[in-house]
Amino acid sequence: MTPRPYIPAEKTLRELTPAPLVLGTLLGVIFGASSLYLVLKVGLTVSASIPVAVISITLFRIFKKLGLRDATILEDNIVQTAGSAGESIAFGIGVTMPAIMILGFDLEITRVALVAVLGGLLGILMMIPLRRALIVDQHEELKYPEGTACAEVLKAGASEESRKAHFEGLIPQEHGELEGRTPLEQDKTDLEKAPPEAPEHEMGAGAIFAGFGIGLVYKAAMEAFKSWKDIPEKVFGAPYAGASVSAEISPELLGVGYIIGPRIASIMCAGGVLAYLVLIPMIKFFGDALPMPLAPGHELISKMGPDEIRGAYVLYIGAGAVAAGGIISLGRSLPTIWHGLRAGLGDLRRGQGEAKAATNREVPRTERDLPIKVVLWGSLALVIAIVLATPLRMNIAGAVLIVLFGFLFVTVSSRLTGEIGSSSNPISGMTVATLLLTCLIFLVIGWTGPTYYVTALSVGAIVCIAASNGGTTSQDLKTGFLIGATPRAQQIAILVGALASAIALGPILLKLNDAATVYVPQVEMVDGKPADAFPKTMHVDPKTLDVRERLTGPQAAGDTHAYLVWNNQDESQGPPAKYFVGDDGTPKYLVDPGINGTHATRPDGTKVTKFDAPKATLMSYIIKGILNRQLPWGLVLLGVMISVVLEMSGIPSLAFAVGVYLPLSSSTPILVGGAVRWLVDKHTRKKLPPTATPDEVSAEGDKSPGVLMASGYIAGGAIAGIVIAFFAGVTSGLQAKIDAWASAHNPLFAGAHADLLSLIPFAILTMILWAAGRELIFGRRA
Repeated sequence: MTPRPYIPAEKTLRELTPAPLVLGTLLGVIFGASSLYLVLKVGLTVSASIPVAVISITLFRIFKKLGLRDATILEDNIVQTAGSAGESIAFGIGVTMPAIMILGFDLEITRVALVAVLGGLLGILMMIPLRRALIVDQHEELKYPEGTACAEVLKAGASEESRKAHFEGLIPQEHGELEGRTPLEQDKTDLEKAPPEAPEHEMGAGAIFAGFGIGLVYKAAMEAFKSWKDIPEKVFGAPYAGASVSAEISPELLGVGYIIGPRIASIMCAGGVLAYLVLIPMIKFFGDALPMPLAPGHELISKMGPDEIRGAYVLYIGAGAVAAGGIISLGRSLPTIWHGLRAGLGDLRRGQGEAKAATNREVPRTERDLPIKVVLWGSLALVIAIVLATPLRMNIAGAVLIVLFGFLFVTVSSRLTGEIGSSSNPISGMTVATLLLTCLIFLVIGWTGPTYYVTALSVGAIVCIAASNGGTTSQDLKTGFLIGATPRAQQIAILVGALASAIALGPILLKLNDAATVYVPQVEMVDGKPADAFPKTMHVDPKTLDVRERLTGPQAAGDTHAYLVWNNQDESQGPPAKYFVGDDGTPKYLVDPGINGTHATRPDGTKVTKFDAPKATLMSYIIKGILNRQLPWGLVLLGVMISVVLEMSGIPSLAFAVGVYLPLSSSTPILVGGAVRWLVDKHTRKKLPPTATPDEVSAEGDKSPGVLMASGYIAGGAIAGIVIAFFAGVTSGLQAKIDAWASAHNPLFAGAHADLLSLIPFAILTMILWAAGRELIFGRRA
């Protein structure tokens, strides 16, 4: 039975107005930027819809107190709809586009923007014809958990104007009598008693804003002002040489752990424990006596530290585990995917038939979609743009694959999101499958040169973003269906939000990379000793190079020369990488990128924090492994077997595999956040009936201020990191002075006890999150 929406179709309220559209777009860019930062660090994101909805409700209440008007529930829905696009696009960009650099090409702004725009808009347009069938006709079967939860948030925080429209739309005769009064009379009485301020939502927004402020200040104090050490570490000696434990004590990773919960957090950290406390010490133990480097490493294992061993060997093991975990998760979903595809094709035919039938009658407001002509012509225009876009190095075959895989996985993603939710939707597995099939097709055709690396990755990236945005659009339309929104208004809002986020996130990605890029001279200092960064014999014909670039960031002040750019992809000429070359053809600098780079120390001794981008690395390995077979398959297969053993043991392999690939320092704070959530849920269970299921306990925990505080931690910490990256070049002189002072005078940053003392501020940060989850602060009012 189709439910009656909160705002009936016959009622008309303000909806797609400029203020909500602009606010939603801005919040989408902010949460998209924080999601991009997060996916580059740990390969995952968290949903932004509910935090954006709560922020919208609160901000418009503040505007009302300032003498401006409040927003209707439909306007608040427009805010969360436009704001949700940023997170899904950020995931697609972060999972795929950094692989361009790993493959040895430049990360061009036009390439990133094109992929984001084309993929984002294509996913939305492909999903629109499915709305009637998926959202309306199968309302009972497809729950869309995040969309339903967001609708409840919007209803609970509805403005007085919206509640009046809801109450006036009720039909007393349909509901019977209640204590001598009709439901309409009961609801009107409740409306008169209800305070217009919606205090619970003010407290909920208070948790988000407080978390944002705390995360921002904490991250700035740690990263910019060096108030304490950011990665406390303990490296063990004999007889456990090579083993180490560490933690990147950042607010965003703590918040992620709280939101994903204790089980996934502990499995993820277990992968890091295997890498840093088993694999690296084992490689050190067996390789310490080798008289020569062991491929694919380039130096003696006896001279390697834990990070060097990880970079030379364990990363390939982790990549094999992640690839196998993604393929296994996709394979497990194949029956559901096949069912979803068959049902989706039927849904599409049924939806088109209903759309045609609707032209012969007056369509209610709540059933008005964008015209099918707009969808078809818009999709065709996007496909033509894909073929003509030079930076994508696309051809007709690639465009055909995008249409086929895009339609397949947008349909599947939209349906799976309704069945299992966005967080469990295997978008990464779909992207892996797209890349595998695309590369195998290219291999059969004979397209194996470096030029086709970009073509294959562009196919995978556009499909990934389209599938991700298709699922997000489905959640938003479910929310709108429950509250009585106009689908056409939502579809326009998410198209605008997706376009804005796609344009904004490209420069942010490039700036994050530039801020941590290190220009390594031919001779660098390693542990205080000179070492060759690349062979002195490397040489290229300068006549074959025509692009010049200058150094950027803090190193630019010391060298203003414009060098020729050489993207070396031939291992016979030296390590594949990007080089700055002099006019004589001799490389002067190795350009080590901020994303997935290996050099963390600049020539002046300052440290930078690299982004590991685990899933983007996996995409590059798939392309290079299939098209050029340039992988140490022995190590990769070890990782594959790790995932197989875990699956045989009943343990989800993908989360564990990501932990193997990531530094243990990234997984440790996620584990702490998961432990805090476990303590909070344990307390929550006491307030529920003994028969409450784990899912019910988790759902109750999701309503607490702890999740909103954790969302604020993520956004605040990530935005602080982005702002610091943007000002890295401008403030390099000041930053050097701060680093020097902290190294000499701050015991929390440097010294014998810095690793232990730096845990004090992180412990305080953790206790605040625990208190919010327990509702000791920002608790619900009685």
